[in-house]
Amino acid sequence: MNIALEPAIADDAETLAALRVAAMRPSLEALGRFDPDRARNRFLDSYTPEDTTVLRCDGALAGFMVLRHRPEDLYLDHLYIAPEFQGRGLGDRLLCAAMKRAQSGGLPIRLIALVGSPANGFYRSRGFVPGPDDGLDVPYLWQPRPA
Repeated sequence: MNIALEPAIADDAETLAALRVAAMRPSLEALGRFDPDRARNRFLDSYTPEDTTVLRCDGALAGFMVLRHRPEDLYLDHLYIAPEFQGRGLGDRLLCAAMKRAQSGGLPIRLIALVGSPANGFYRSRGFVPGPDDGLDVPYLWQPRPA
């Protein structure tokens, strides 16, 4: 399997929004909150190609992440793997790229995950520390190792 991480371009917006909806669907349905238009529009309203990395497997879109650089941290706003590519370690590829960037900049990574989502186990197993949830989302923090 040939895996490539590439910068996103403006024309990727609709395709990435559709991938987000497909990837989030099971978790949102479990919470009784699946609204494909809302999920799509939430992504499109804040889409910034400069913050977005696309993951391709053998040329096919397999996933993406949006990592926003803020003065005090890196905010992992989105990380999704297309359902047909899940379970192959591709989320790890994206997350490792984010952690490497955070480590080199000496910045923590923050993110939120839906309560009850399988993403919670994924982030915890990679050293992210959960904060108190608000009934819908769980905030997470990952600290880089001291230099």
